[in-house]
Formats: sequence, structure tokens, C-alpha cells
Amino acid sequence: MLGKKNDTHAQKVLDVDASLQGNLVFKDAVNLQINGSFEGKLETKGDLLIGEHAVVRADIVGERITIAGNVTGDVAALSEIRLTPTARLFGNIKAPTFVMEKGSVFQGSSYMLSSETKETGSRRLFLTLDEVAHYLSVESNLVSEWAENGKLPGAREGKNWRFEKQRVDEWIANGRIV
Repeated sequence: MLGKKNDTHAQKVLDVDASLQGNLVFKDAVNLQINGSFEGKLETKGDLLIGEHAVVRADIVGERITIAGNVTGDVAALSEIRLTPTARLFGNIKAPTFVMEKGSVFQGSSYMLSSETKETGSRRLFLTLDEVAHYLSVESNLVSEWAENGKLPGAREGKNWRFEKQRVDEWIANGRIV
């Protein structure tokens, strides 16, 4: 996973083999590999690999997450969560795709995020109001206010809002976040 080349950009790789504690937030895409111990909260974009000998006690949010070591905490991925045969995950997961290889251990609840397919066959990921609030690290009522006022692109379905992740990312990239 970490050795793949991206056709358009050189990948940023961060390999952590140490004991860390605290909150780590990566706003730019980075391929992160944790081989030591980590405790706290972790938010990343790009690929995250929890190495076979890693011990992580954290809530994790990322795009593509592969776990080969021990994780205690809730894990949310915008694309995929993969547990290798050596993985031990004790916590809840949220992801549109969850792959659990033979030999891995998972104790918790899983929630499969909704996604839809365009006519082109590519997948569009849709987020709930609470998922957008978590993604933007703001309160849910603020996301609701932005959506109601047309500041944040979203669509109401009955009483609930849904947001296309790509449009939220474009909104952030255009500096519209307040």
C-alpha cells in the first residue's frame, strides 16, 4: 500500500515507529504507517497502515485504513477499512467497504456508509449531517445552519440532510469554510 506510485503527485509518506500520545490531524493526503504505539485521536487523508506490531488506543478517521496490529477505538473510513490476518480491532467501524481477512479479530459494531453509483460507474460517497460535522470538526447544529442557509452544498431528504463528500471537499478547497 505504501509503496505505490501516484501518477500525478509524488506521495508523502510518514512512517512512525515510536510511542506517541495526543491528537494527530493531517489535512493533506499522506501515506501514514504506524509501527509503534499511539494513544489519542488520529485523523488522516490518504492511506493509513497500522503495522503488525503497533498498539493503538485511539479513535481513527481516514480515507483508506489497513489494520495489521492492535487497535482499541472507533474507526471511520471514507473509502475502506481492511483487517489483515494479524489485526485485532476492538471498537466500532464506519465505512462503505469493510474487508476482514481470515484470522483477523473484530469485536464491535459495523456501520456501512451509504454510497451511490453514477452512470459512469464511479462511486459517489454521501455523508450524513453528523458525519460532515465530524469530518469538519464542528458541531452538527453549525453544519445544519450552513446547509439551511445554502452556504454548504447538501440535499434534504425528508427530515435529514445528505452531503456528497466530493462537493464538501470542493467547498473546503474553495475556502468557503467559515
